[in-house]
Amino acid sequence: MGTRIIATPSAPKAIGPYSQAVLFEGAGQRSLHCSGQIPLDPATGELVDGDIALQTERVLASVEAVLAAAGMGFGDVVKTTVFLVDLGDFAKMNEVYGRRFPASPPARSTVQVAALPRGARVEIEVLAVQAR
Repeated sequence: MGTRIIATPSAPKAIGPYSQAVLFEGAGQRSLHCSGQIPLDPATGELVDGDIALQTERVLASVEAVLAAAGMGFGDVVKTTVFLVDLGDFAKMNEVYGRRFPASPPARSTVQVAALPRGARVEIEVLAVQAR
């Protein structure tokens, strides 16, 4: 029982004093609390150029890498929070997002924010749970 920091080079390094994710194991389950991912290229640390669809694809690829580093996948995600700079981007973000959750999608909140780090247009954080 306890917590473990999850870090993978397949997702962007943290750009501040936080972890990519923290895994809690105990009480018959594993829960992964993932920090928000923005569309940074993990190889360069630079923001991915492109529209909201391209940025959302990059964010979800990073989320997938963090999940995989903990032995989990999108099927284990129970809650997401999506932060958008412009809610006008919702439909395009939602189309990309929906491809990762084709059946039994998790609970989700989506909010518009004034700004995101590094000029990103989208950030997504997730909570994943596995029964042991």
